[in-house]
Amino acid sequence: MTDPLDRIAAALERLAPPPPPAPDLTAHPAYVWHRGSSGGYLQPARAFAPLPLSELVGIDAQKATLVENVRRLAAGLPAHDALLWGARGTGKSALSKAAVAAVQAEGGAVALVEAQADALDTLPTLFTELASAPRAFVIFLDDLGFDAASDGRALRSLLEGGAEARPANTRLFITSNRRHLIPRNLEEQASAINPRDSIDDSLALADRFGLSLGFHAIDQDTYVEIVRTYAQDHNLPFDAAEAINWATRRGSRSGRVAWQYVVDLAGRNGKRL
Repeated sequence: MTDPLDRIAAALERLAPPPPPAPDLTAHPAYVWHRGSSGGYLQPARAFAPLPLSELVGIDAQKATLVENVRRLAAGLPAHDALLWGARGTGKSALSKAAVAAVQAEGGAVALVEAQADALDTLPTLFTELASAPRAFVIFLDDLGFDAASDGRALRSLLEGGAEARPANTRLFITSNRRHLIPRNLEEQASAINPRDSIDDSLALADRFGLSLGFHAIDQDTYVEIVRTYAQDHNLPFDAAEAINWATRRGSRSGRVAWQYVVDLAGRNGKRL
């Protein structure tokens, strides 16, 4: 008679479909990395249509630095892992994707792979899968943060210091609302025998990024200019007072709020974006 555990295992295998076949790593501009039973698997992104760089207003220095870093990666030259940190809705995620798309438009051999924060432990499997591909990859993790320094040690090992080096054709781009990815408070200076040890442990993760780009809250003039740029690019009527009133009702000025206003404006005018 068949062992009951064998029957249960067989039933579970039937319930869990196998992962899809591996995609062509040279055919798509972007991919998504999913956690799977055997580590993880890649799928082509259904749509990859980042905003053009020209629509990202007020972050010219960050644009120039990140795009140049992606160019170097695509050319097989030394490039940095990048941490994009700062106020919410200020263009961190949009720039990460737009920089890759801009270099692709120039003919650069690079693609974006988006992974979820809970898949950090599977990234070594992803690195192995990408290592032999004849192009470069930006591994993108959005809105990452840790509650304690110990939670970020897996990422520290991936960035630098692990026993097995990452392939040269991959770099990590991570966005976070926190500059150091880990919350800090005054208690850390009082709870440890040597307060400096506690502080160093918290800062060690952010220090491993070669690029650290800050994104700060925008003023009203910059917000209005962002709306103006969106409106012009999409042939929409522009009313600065109405745009400001929208932000006032939302209690926030940011690139994200500007885009939400433009979406509403396009809908009211019967236009597609």
